[in-house]
Amino acid sequence: MEENEYDNQEFFKAYSNFPRSVEGLKAAGEWPEFQKLLPDFDGKRVLDIGCGFGWHDLYAAKNGAKSVLGIDLSDNMLKVANQKNNYSNIHYQKMAMEDLNFPKDSFDVVISSLALHYTPDFNLICQRVNQCLTQNGDFVFSVEHPIFTAYGNQDWIYDDQGQIDHWPVDNYFSEGKREANFLGQKVVKYHKTLTTYLNTLIKNNFNITGVVEPTPPERLIKTVPGMKDELRRPMMLIISARKSH
Repeated sequence: MEENEYDNQEFFKAYSNFPRSVEGLKAAGEWPEFQKLLPDFDGKRVLDIGCGFGWHDLYAAKNGAKSVLGIDLSDNMLKVANQKNNYSNIHYQKMAMEDLNFPKDSFDVVISSLALHYTPDFNLICQRVNQCLTQNGDFVFSVEHPIFTAYGNQDWIYDDQGQIDHWPVDNYFSEGKREANFLGQKVVKYHKTLTTYLNTLIKNNFNITGVVEPTPPERLIKTVPGMKDELRRPMMLIISARKSH
């Protein structure tokens, strides 16, 4: 399922003005926790699924990665990533995540930031990641939290005065397609339960090494309007796992 709203020029223009798009990892509220779960990159071969602008690839290369391959379905994303790239060992390739089919032992680390909720087949991704990872290789990824994706439209419920009242959670156990309104564009995502994320990893021979529901760092809560409301419900989920066999 190749969903790609990011090559819609109007949508991409709006996305490019996001703080995390402009400032990179330091503007990403989940980054401090994601960073803690990352392995030592020194001498490692790294694959980044849904690499976007390539911020994580630059971080991996800066921290000693032997090679980094970022894949993404969006031409717009890859164009920006290539423009930012000043490392000879970072390369980019246009590819849907469902088309992953790298040979055995191709990578020591696989990472993915906020991309895997765009696939309807997480099991397939886990199979393909396990296939290309070395023994004891690391798989670290973030997704939108199941509480965030369950209802579908990904917006608060507001009171009669237009103030935030609560976050809706409904149809949690009904997995599958959701349509959210993001930056004025209909964006298709695929809701999965926490059980599905964890058990699918286990069934595909991964040992789970970390699970984090990140909250924004204090500096962003103090400086970014609306960020304090992110403490009212989990928006993201970060999982680290290691290939067992």
